Amino acid sequence: MSDAPDGEIVEETDDYVHVRFRDPDDFDTIRTPDWAENAAGDVAEGAEVRTGKLKDEDDWLVESVLIPAGTDEDEAEREAERIVEKVEN
Repeated sequence: MSDAPDGEIVEETDDYVHVRFRDPDDFDTIRTPDWAENAAGDVAEGAEVRTGKLKDEDDWLVESVLIPAGTDEDEAEREAERIVEKVEN
């Protein structure tokens, strides 16, 4: 099981439900890598994963997951948590 904190919906746009797992201020750099998007697509087609490099460390962790709009909030959180589990393990 991942050590990621629980996800929290921070924004809903026309395109995505944005589920945040870690504060973006904790990172030096945040990216949306293709490899993570591919892994996320196995759980929720069209999902994107934002990963970040922690300040003063070499570790990259999931900052947030974008689930396609139209997904129920509870389902978006569940899918995002499954994606984080998959990406960080």
